[in-house]
Amino acid sequence: MPRGKAVRPTSDRVREALFARLGDLGGCQVLDLFAGSGALGVEALSRGAESVVFVERSAPVLAVLRENLKALGLTDSTRTVGGLARTALPRLRVAGERFDLAFLDPPYQGGELEAALTALVQADILAPEATVLAEAPRRTPPGEIDGLERSEEWGYGETMVVRYISGPVPSDAPEGRRSVR
Repeated sequence: MPRGKAVRPTSDRVREALFARLGDLGGCQVLDLFAGSGALGVEALSRGAESVVFVERSAPVLAVLRENLKALGLTDSTRTVGGLARTALPRLRVAGERFDLAFLDPPYQGGELEAALTALVQADILAPEATVLAEAPRRTPPGEIDGLERSEEWGYGETMVVRYISGPVPSDAPEGRRSVR
């Protein structure tokens, strides 16, 4: 990744804890919002996810992420989208994207997490009962978000991870909807 403060990767310890709780990701469609290095999305692919869409606003970081995905041979199962979360999410809806799992790890400064969670719900791109994992500083955890059920939270040092579940599967939903619980 480019030097500087443009990227604050999720620590190895937190990433291991996330994926230990998720289990098998076979067939999941994943959104890595605020992708940075792309470590969460790449890890999801290594654990069976079918595809990952990476959204990153920093052009230099996005360029390195694209190079890394190409070097790893992951371009067939990934897509990168440049821009702010609030503008990228509606574009994903127009493209017909649906996600079973979403990672949100925005910069800790700036208070973007709750706005991004709300925009994610409003974009209507989450599958029923999708899992949303949001990383935040322990001292300023995200609050309740309409359209998401706060399922659990855990912390490591100064980092807190909150698991949300999107709205329930409607009774008329087709069989076989994938949900990560």
